[in-house]
Amino acid sequence: MTTSDPIADMLTRIRNANTAKHDTVDVPSSKMKLAIAEILYNEGYIKKYELVDNGSFKDIHITLKYGEDKNEKIISGLKRISKPGLRVYAGKDELPKVLGGLGIAIISTNNGVITDKEARKAGVGGEVLCFVW
Repeated sequence: MTTSDPIADMLTRIRNANTAKHDTVDVPSSKMKLAIAEILYNEGYIKKYELVDNGSFKDIHITLKYGEDKNEKIISGLKRISKPGLRVYAGKDELPKVLGGLGIAIISTNNGVITDKEARKAGVGGEVLCFVW
């Protein structure tokens, strides 16, 4: 089944698996989703991710991260900002801060998919994909 917003589908799958305290979640693969998974891994929100070949298609196998026990979640929130019906762009001077800098905003720029902190350093703006905190 095709979805009209595959990035929102990925974020919803991660959010639902995190709420249900699952260890892993599989997401259909794309270059954009791999870039988002890479950022979540580098920022410490997930344990690991890997590309799994399931015959005719590929999945991203994401291992979620929890605190000391599973009641302590590392990802407390995921929110899709720019949607297919309403794209949200931010210039280099108006990049959003998530929870005063405690969370991250994932931005799609001409330098690739990067966090808001990296975009500020590089001095670029772009499409605000999502917030993670």
